[in-house]
Amino acid sequence: MKKVALAGCLLVLIGSFFPLVHIPLIGNWNYWKLDQGLSIIVWSLTLAAFVSILLDKVRFSRIFGIVLLVLFVVTLYAIKSKSIDFFSFIPLKKIRNVMVDLVKPSWGWFIEFIGVFLILLAKNNKNKSLEL
Repeated sequence: MKKVALAGCLLVLIGSFFPLVHIPLIGNWNYWKLDQGLSIIVWSLTLAAFVSILLDKVRFSRIFGIVLLVLFVVTLYAIKSKSIDFFSFIPLKKIRNVMVDLVKPSWGWFIEFIGVFLILLAKNNKNKSLEL
């Protein structure tokens, strides 16, 4: 299971470079284009999870995985609320909602969430045998 968790760390790291948000006429944004501070936090947490998996500290790797999962959910919520605030200058609510709906999450989130769930699957590699 250690290899699976390490693969999860790799997926989270690589997934941060994939498109996470699609904005028409502007293009796709990854974590770095969304917020540089958030991307550094994601990379730091991923590195910490990677090191804790290598040191067989499963509890820490799960904590880092949960923090990453919460960060991803908060980021998705922030993207939606920021797009609502960004188009708040439009007086007609129907047109504003259409504009907000144009900002969509992209396929990179799938890679991010799969990576986090693989990190959360980490188990101890220590064999517990009975000694008489």
